[in-house]
Amino acid sequence: MAANSAAPPPPGIDKELILGMAEKEMEYRVELFNKLTHTCFNKCVEKRYKESELNMGENSCIDRCVSKYWQVTNLVGQLLGSGRPPM
Repeated sequence: MAANSAAPPPPGIDKELILGMAEKEMEYRVELFNKLTHTCFNKCVEKRYKESELNMGENSCIDRCVSKYWQVTNLVGQLLGSGRPPM
């Protein structure tokens, strides 16, 4: 497998523009992940820690929460026609 399999940018596309778009995409994904973890943690994990590990109920809640979060985020993105989930 080639070390650098990325195709060169099409003629007329500025490398700085591509890097800027990639940076914005990464910022978007990090913010989406942070919102997901914050939302599901607050919803599913008890505020008073009794154990160092999540219990079975918390694990199940987090699993369902993350699944629903992604489903809704993707659905809203499709409805908005962006092809990309909203923030």
